[in-house]
Amino acid sequence: MSLHQHPVTMPLTLPQLERHLLAAADILRGKMDASEFKEYIFGVLFLKRCSDVFEARFEEVVTREQKKGRSPTEAKKRADHPSFYADTFFVPPKARWEHLRDEVHRDVGNGLNKALGALEESNTSLDGVLQHIDFNRKVGQSTIPDKRLRELIAHFSKHRLRNEDFEYPDLLGAAYEYLIRDFADSAGKKGGEFYTPRAVVRMMVRIAEPKEGMRVYDPCSGSGGMLVHAKEYLDEHGLNSKNLGLYGQESNGGVWSISKMNMLLHGIPDADVQNGDTLAEPKHIEGGELMRFDRVLTNPPFSQNYTKDGLPFPERFRFGFCPESGKKADLMFVQHMLAVLRPGGMVVTVMPHGVLFRGGAEKDIRTGILDGDMLDSVIGLGSNLFYGTGIPACLLVLRAAGAKPPARRGKVLFINADREYFEGRAQNYLYPEHIEKVVSAWQAFEGIDGFARIVTRAELRENEDNLNIRRYADNAPPPEPHDVRAHLLGGVPKSEVEAQRALFDAHGFDPSCLFKNRDERYFDFADDLTEKGDIKKRIESDEGVKAKELSMSAAVDKWWKKQHIALVELPARKELMKVRATLLSTFETAVRPTGLLDRFQVSGVVATWWGDVQNDLKTVAARGFHGLVEAWETSILTAMEDESAKDNPLDHRLVKRLLPEYLADLLESEGRKAELDAAVKAATASDNEDESEPEERPSAKELKGLKQQLAETKKALTAKQTDFAKRLTEARVSLDEARARDLVLGILRGDVDTTLVRHVSSHRQQIVIACEAYWDKYRVMLTSIERERDQAANKLRAYLGGLGYA
Repeated sequence: MSLHQHPVTMPLTLPQLERHLLAAADILRGKMDASEFKEYIFGVLFLKRCSDVFEARFEEVVTREQKKGRSPTEAKKRADHPSFYADTFFVPPKARWEHLRDEVHRDVGNGLNKALGALEESNTSLDGVLQHIDFNRKVGQSTIPDKRLRELIAHFSKHRLRNEDFEYPDLLGAAYEYLIRDFADSAGKKGGEFYTPRAVVRMMVRIAEPKEGMRVYDPCSGSGGMLVHAKEYLDEHGLNSKNLGLYGQESNGGVWSISKMNMLLHGIPDADVQNGDTLAEPKHIEGGELMRFDRVLTNPPFSQNYTKDGLPFPERFRFGFCPESGKKADLMFVQHMLAVLRPGGMVVTVMPHGVLFRGGAEKDIRTGILDGDMLDSVIGLGSNLFYGTGIPACLLVLRAAGAKPPARRGKVLFINADREYFEGRAQNYLYPEHIEKVVSAWQAFEGIDGFARIVTRAELRENEDNLNIRRYADNAPPPEPHDVRAHLLGGVPKSEVEAQRALFDAHGFDPSCLFKNRDERYFDFADDLTEKGDIKKRIESDEGVKAKELSMSAAVDKWWKKQHIALVELPARKELMKVRATLLSTFETAVRPTGLLDRFQVSGVVATWWGDVQNDLKTVAARGFHGLVEAWETSILTAMEDESAKDNPLDHRLVKRLLPEYLADLLESEGRKAELDAAVKAATASDNEDESEPEERPSAKELKGLKQQLAETKKALTAKQTDFAKRLTEARVSLDEARARDLVLGILRGDVDTTLVRHVSSHRQQIVIACEAYWDKYRVMLTSIERERDQAANKLRAYLGGLGYA
């Protein structure tokens, strides 16, 4: 749907900025693949951001100098001195956006190269970050034409990128992460070289729990996501992230450059991220020794070769050296991580499963780590979560020698989370509910049937230090039981129904509505249950099921009425993560006693809801409830102008709440248009295409009338669609802060219900699957099959006899 240009004066929203950046990428997409052009987009974005921030500071300095009595010319001259920009970037004239936009029309690639070079030369913290980006580099047999680069500059000129232009402070960093993810998606296997899915990163950071005063290190830092999220973890918990040392090393120069820009766009100017091979040339040296860190978070490249000869600091590898060939350097990285830990330190690293069970030198290294009591946990992850590999990976949680809490000493926790994911089309994803389950299980350090198990050092030794996760935490479902007597003679074994008692009771379901008694050991299906499809209907209409689901809804409603005040106070208090912690803990306390969902499912409901709305809540904290409604309006109107938008903006929760009558009217008009369109097509179809009788066709006069009605309906529909922006803005303007608050809270409450319904429906479906399995197995007995076979054979013999073949 396309509407007239809407003048947007409100702050940039995350969906709006994401569309803006993707549209910039689309200008170059097709000319080259994502792995080639990503640095151009990042470079131009970085130039624009630096220039806009510089311009804001420049204006501040000019105003201040004029207040001191200097003339405008003198004030501008003083403002053009680098000394005023110690805490940001000084942008020299040839790197300023107005110069690129207004002056660089020919030889544009060279102009952009000079701009990047000048910006780097004027700021020592950018040394090596920008000058390698070459807009004149040949792609195939040609360079990017001036016209395409001018389009790129014109596109980035559409929006100013100062902090006050964003709906909440860290918006640009979030959008940059989105762009990195899009490039990883486009790059396919190569994406895994620089990007770890952020859900995995968040889970790792939550396990590591970085705190103020710590040093956090990523020896294979890629685009910098681990370090960025460590910093954001402190911000979210109200801690001082400026008192957190961030260190990283990345071997790929282009990816290192992207990570440096990522840090800077996230407001992290002092991260010490170096370029080089961590095994062959570790860069973080202190007093001639390896620097030590409190937390190591990383996703090193899987299955690499390495060269042992000349490795510096060989004492890092005190448990032994992996084979140099065969792509088995994984445990070399792990030993490096352990070697750089401070006392009390922790490592959380992604690893391929092979390190858990391969023999030879790798087994010796595992034994050394286990004997040193450094392995805390092994967490199995689902398949196809990472770019570049479909194989499942795991997380290893390791601690410095002697750092384990007393309850964990001499033990290893195995968590089998290989089923905790949402299955996507090309890749699988971790949802907040999956993260919540894994992190809470890790923190609890207790056995959970089919999910987690604590294993002693003695048991691991008995198994020759094989750490295969399924050996200790097997989540394979039990084999489907089959009762031979029931297959032969019919009936449903009561023992199988009883085995599902916990599932049925949790949802208040009484299975007697499906069965009648046959004898002491078996049920028969109820006489009036004649179709498999009726099983689901009976379960859904069961009084116990409905009562249990109503009790769950009542518990949630009571919880919301008591706890929503924390959201009301968010604009004043701005304590986002405290609100999250309060809502998670109180939700479990309020809802778990209903017994319908287990503790992980209950925490998953509110964690998933929070993950879906957290960006909205950031806007509430920054700009209030009316500010969020404005942001929603901006996103909706921007999406209406974007013909490539995947989602229909009219489906937005705000539209459904603010303009229900308009939507109903629009839906009716669209239905009428479709009805008339179908009638006209049917009336004008050729005789070969139309199966109706000729006398059923409308007359020429009637057809003309149909076409006229269709034209009028289309015209009216277009007018209603064009009027949408005006209607939405008028509805939004009519809201004061109190009404906006009530509107937003109503939408957020609806979102809780949407998430809850999905979990409850999933639980109910498990009951349906279990009961339909009884039907599939035992509804038709072997004797019935044999009888039908004999009847069919007799008919065939009679038929053949009639033909004279008997």
